Amino acid sequence: MKNPIPLETITENTVFRNGDIFVLFGELFGRGYATGLVDQARKAGMRIVGITVGRRDENNRLRPLTDQELSEAEARLGGEIINIPLMAGFDLDAPADGPTPTDLLAGLTLDSWEREKLDWEYIEKCQARATERFTDALAQVMAVLDGMISEGRNVFFAHTMAGGIPKAKVFLVVANRIYKGTGPRHMSSQALLDSDMGKLILRNFDEVSANTFRHLINFSAAIRERIEASGGQVRYTAYGYHGTGILIDGEYRWQTYTNYTQGYAKMRLEGIAADAWSKGVKATVYNCPEIRTNSSDVFTGIELPLIPLLLALRKENGGQWAEEQWRACEELLSEGFTLEDVIAKIRDLQASDVMVPFYDFSAWPMPNSQAQADLTIGTSNEITAMHRNGRVVISDLLSALVVESTGQLIFGASSSPNGPVQWLNHDVVARRLNATHEVPTSKSLSATMQTSDSASLSLPSEIGLAS
Repeated sequence: MKNPIPLETITENTVFRNGDIFVLFGELFGRGYATGLVDQARKAGMRIVGITVGRRDENNRLRPLTDQELSEAEARLGGEIINIPLMAGFDLDAPADGPTPTDLLAGLTLDSWEREKLDWEYIEKCQARATERFTDALAQVMAVLDGMISEGRNVFFAHTMAGGIPKAKVFLVVANRIYKGTGPRHMSSQALLDSDMGKLILRNFDEVSANTFRHLINFSAAIRERIEASGGQVRYTAYGYHGTGILIDGEYRWQTYTNYTQGYAKMRLEGIAADAWSKGVKATVYNCPEIRTNSSDVFTGIELPLIPLLLALRKENGGQWAEEQWRACEELLSEGFTLEDVIAKIRDLQASDVMVPFYDFSAWPMPNSQAQADLTIGTSNEITAMHRNGRVVISDLLSALVVESTGQLIFGASSSPNGPVQWLNHDVVARRLNATHEVPTSKSLSATMQTSDSASLSLPSEIGLAS
């Protein structure tokens, strides 16, 4: 990708209807983008089918969900789950009861991790074992899924798998210094990537976040061919991150969180979508704006680009509802602070000479620097300290809005996708939100009532309310 390709047109779903199949390829946990897309599928009346990554027992063996775990997972999803473990990644796999890659990392220390070398021939055996395990299980999942899809149905595959961080103590300490450390506690992200530990982690990120998308597309080929032969349609979506266009000095400009180590896997994900698209498969990676999730919270400062969404809501003809979001955010601040104070800190960060080099799309993902980390993490900590409660922050409210909007945008665009990779920048996110929550005038309400065939008119529950 030489330039980010924005989604510019808001479209509505014209393909998926009641009884069609929505497949969530990744287990639904807590906060995250996927909840917005699942909500749209549910509203369309689609039958929701999920998978599970399974669980590891005390001996590290992968197992299906128990009856209670399955019940809880299906309730969370609002659909059925095919209970065949699809754990991605090779960090906990090994041939013939040998040590896993995570076991190999357990012997590293803070003094030795940069110098220690790993046995790559052995690690490749672990990776091959994990790939075989995953694809064998995936073949079983697709056989079950095929039997659940009757003729005449359309199918929407939503890939949500991401991550792949090994649970090794030394990496957790290193990551804490890279993503949260300032001053003498700062650590270079490039030092991690140059080490064997970093190379192992990047390879595992590829397996989880990217290669699983290729496996999904390939192993669902028989389903896709059957559906399309009968006149139905099949779509594939995946969640990417490759920076976002936000308002900087009054204009929408691309920017990114630094260092986003998983960025290499996300670019690989884009390449897989492009390859599938060239073969006639409608597979699209949607690069979404920064939000706070259970996994992204490790990256202190990743939430900062969220705050200019408030500016975008106003710029994109936001009305009463947009102003309510401003008020709701300001109410989260301690007495003596205003949103303008918060936005001023964001503007200072954006305009800093320290940040200018990082606005280079072609160099992404760039390694962090001492000055950049100090500024980004310091600004994040200062803004958090301006809140009444450090656990109830502006970025949580705005994250929920982004999840809502991206779900609507992706679901609508998937009826007629424009290409293998698209960016959901703050302009289209704000326009989608404003359109969804627009407060009708009394005149338009009167007209709606006069033209309604119903005996009574049910108004949208969000009218006049903050989301």
